[in-house]
Amino acid sequence: MFLRTNKAAMSIALLIGTAILPSTGAANGVDEARIEAARVATAKYRDVNVALADGFIPDPAGKCITAKEEGLPAKLGGMGIHYLNPARLKITATEPRVNGMSTHTDFTKPAILLYEPQSDGSLKLVGLENLVFQAAWKSAGNKKPPEFSGHVWNTMADDASTNGDEAHQFMPHYDLHMWTERKNPGGNLSPFNPNVSC
Repeated sequence: MFLRTNKAAMSIALLIGTAILPSTGAANGVDEARIEAARVATAKYRDVNVALADGFIPDPAGKCITAKEEGLPAKLGGMGIHYLNPARLKITATEPRVNGMSTHTDFTKPAILLYEPQSDGSLKLVGLENLVFQAAWKSAGNKKPPEFSGHVWNTMADDASTNGDEAHQFMPHYDLHMWTERKNPGGNLSPFNPNVSC
């Protein structure tokens, strides 16, 4: 398993709490048939035990991510608890930054699952996420960031001129959320969902 150090675990935890604002017009022009195909293909993960059996692991910090804790307006909502599939992320290193070879963009077989904790302690699947590392993406011959139905994925890279770490201890990467199990008034591809809470 690639999570060998507390620093690596924190890096994974910070990655999934990426603080990005929803893109404007995220709901416009999105191919709903492709989102439905992803929903059908991943319906089995409504049972978190199936996800665990398929190689997903919970965010090491166990945090349920909200916009408010990321310093964004609380009205944006939440993301939930992230369950990661290390094999699909193709992690190659955790020091000095988490790096990998993932160029995985198939939402019918996502690299990350999003769960909302329920009052009875259970988890409810609310959405999906994929992440690709920029270097691996470019090495595969891609000249532009990945897109889904014309929607460009979010770019995450550290800006050395700021005090924060915009890439959250990860090498530069692209990511995209997809809300397959919970309606999102902000758009099916927005990072946060006001209908998801912690």
